[in-house]
Amino acid sequence: MTAPAGGHLLEVRHLTMYFPVRGSRDGRVVKAVDGVSFHIDEGETLALVGESGCGKSTLARAVARLYRPTAGDILFRGENLARLEGEPLRRARRQLQMIFQDPYASLNPRMNVQQIVSEPLRNFPSGRNGRGAMAARVAELLATVGLDAAALRRYPHEFSGGQRQRIGIARALALRPALILADEPLSALDVSIQAQIVKLLRELQLKFRLSYLFISHDLSVVAHLSSRVAVMYLGEIVESGPTAEVFVRPHHPYTEALLSAVPIPDPAAERARSRIVLAGDVPSAADKPSGCPFHTRCPYVYERCLMEKPLLVSHAPGRQAACHLLDEPERHPRPKTAQPVAATDPGSSQG
Repeated sequence: MTAPAGGHLLEVRHLTMYFPVRGSRDGRVVKAVDGVSFHIDEGETLALVGESGCGKSTLARAVARLYRPTAGDILFRGENLARLEGEPLRRARRQLQMIFQDPYASLNPRMNVQQIVSEPLRNFPSGRNGRGAMAARVAELLATVGLDAAALRRYPHEFSGGQRQRIGIARALALRPALILADEPLSALDVSIQAQIVKLLRELQLKFRLSYLFISHDLSVVAHLSSRVAVMYLGEIVESGPTAEVFVRPHHPYTEALLSAVPIPDPAAERARSRIVLAGDVPSAADKPSGCPFHTRCPYVYERCLMEKPLLVSHAPGRQAACHLLDEPERHPRPKTAQPVAATDPGSSQG
């Protein structure tokens, strides 16, 4: 499976993932992912950010076809995963792997490390997967993620959280994938260990030319690891673009609010800036507001926002946003620049 000339590695078009509301008699659905489109190129990291419950993890699972999408297309190297079933889908999954949020729950506690890391090789046998070749491949993978051969016979409960995540990463690398979907891979780890895993992911990307869909709520990590960022709210992408540009000059009020919550490692700058506190809670995905889905919490809302849903359109090269204020900047009193988010500095020790 190879990408067409000039094409994207992954292109998602209008992906929709609805779940029926249990017990509902009127056909109500939870619109977990609602018409999302984006692309990822070879060797690129696209970060997906947003509050808990906005649909990030559901989107990743739909892309991996752990869920059957309600609608939309998932073009991976030109092949539409949304239309595949059975053996063709299974073959396509060799090139698309996941790293999960909880490094303990994602590992089988009854299997040792050798069994865990070799499982993909057993599920997708090849002429090179003889017993000796498989053992050598597992040892190579462990060394790649910073673990030694002494780990082979041990079980997940014998490792720290950071070591377990390294095992999960080794398993994801076993089939030499082109794309890894990393679903909050740092959130269950201590801060010092997070930096080590970020450094490892970056090194692996450079070594194997991996592409990542990196889901995170930590914008300082996103600033370090990603080349582009997409901001999700209530199942929809409301802004996307190069990470450095979006973080310095956000176009959507929701993006601006997220960035204002990130601490700045400069006491004077931190005291001088104003924090944007969003009013109210995120609306239910089963009962989305009319007009702009963000209007119930937006500090700049006006009449048009209540009635007309803004489209996600380009407002600058490589930049997209869904906000009426971009058409009427006089209604937008906020400053156009912000303090850059400080990137996490990866540590050098192992965990």
